[in-house]
Amino acid sequence: MLCQFTVGNFRSFYTKRTFTMAAQSLSEGPAGNVFPSGKKKYLKTAAIYGANSSGKSNFVRAFQAMGFTLLDSVRLNPTDSLRFYDPFILNENGPGEPSFFEVVFSSDGKTFRYGFEYNETSIVSEWLFKVLQTKEQVLFIRDAEGISVDETHFAEGVGKEDQTEKNRLFLSLCAQLKGEISKRVIYWFENDIDVLSGMSAWRYEDYTKRLLHGNDVKSVDMRDFYRRLQLGFQKVTTREEKVVAHRGSMDYSSPRLEVDSIHSLYDSDGQVIGTTIRPFTQFESTGTQKVFNLSGPLFDALKKGGTLVIDEMDAAMHPLISQQLILLFNNPETNPRNAQLIFNTHDTHLLSAKILRRDQIWFTEKDSQEQTDLYNMMDIIFPDGTKPRNDSNYEKNYIAGRYGAVPYIQD
Repeated sequence: MLCQFTVGNFRSFYTKRTFTMAAQSLSEGPAGNVFPSGKKKYLKTAAIYGANSSGKSNFVRAFQAMGFTLLDSVRLNPTDSLRFYDPFILNENGPGEPSFFEVVFSSDGKTFRYGFEYNETSIVSEWLFKVLQTKEQVLFIRDAEGISVDETHFAEGVGKEDQTEKNRLFLSLCAQLKGEISKRVIYWFENDIDVLSGMSAWRYEDYTKRLLHGNDVKSVDMRDFYRRLQLGFQKVTTREEKVVAHRGSMDYSSPRLEVDSIHSLYDSDGQVIGTTIRPFTQFESTGTQKVFNLSGPLFDALKKGGTLVIDEMDAAMHPLISQQLILLFNNPETNPRNAQLIFNTHDTHLLSAKILRRDQIWFTEKDSQEQTDLYNMMDIIFPDGTKPRNDSNYEKNYIAGRYGAVPYIQD
């Protein structure tokens, strides 16, 4: 479960900005949109709105950059550069300052706060805390003077402080050497959070095919989802097809999964006389293929209770289908493990109190220095001192510019 994420000096984010999935004390909206964890409540879904080039995609890329930097660390040689360093370049200080990433997450009932700062050549600082009910327990802190380890609560790091190269993350080294706590943190980045591109949904086609071919609970739920959306076909089927590759004088065959869609066949009077099978990727629309390709990661997250972050979720997708994807996560029946969905979008039809609470709606907007600001609807204060009301028309107010984060077009 994602609790909070902070980014600074990364692409259009220069000043640190914090995104949280912690629910505020609101009584509005569908009850299923929040879930309890310990003494707090958290959100199942969150939407991010903003004009083009306001930083929505950069926010998603920040999740990727943090995860990639951590998972790539174990493979670095001492002289390698940190290739995911991508600072804000429109301020004279940005390229010389470190990028900042910090995440607060829960895994198996335990909550951690982990973060680091780095530039192109070095890890500048790094820290790991265990979050308790009323305080935090330091596990390790790394700064310019070295690495300080709590010998009682992070024994796996003892004796490894001087083994860490300046370009490697200490957490990565501890995990490589079988540290239990550090492996838990790495596991969360590898398995419990996934970042997707809605503009490149084809990347997840093979993954979805494998899940659908498995004929397990995920496959059944996915097929039921397609049926409820009425995408134009009766059902989809998977089949293995052998692919023969020629290498020199030898032939190699390997199985490849293909998907077919089954449609009704009609006579000249419009009566159904049977069915016809068509290759899915050749016959179905771009939007239908996108729904299919994303369904694998979506249902995988729902089944394991993971966190899914999607850039441009609504691209080539009908607003009613986008709404159904959100409802999959907000509905306790289809999301019993409290998986989370975070997405950016231009689809204003989703700005409704019947779908999202005010604390589930975020905005990105660039200031006069082209830095991205990230703020929640509950952070907005109007000139008269009031905040957005839960009975107001979110969509109308947003388009009118009441919440900011809209394009300003010269007449």
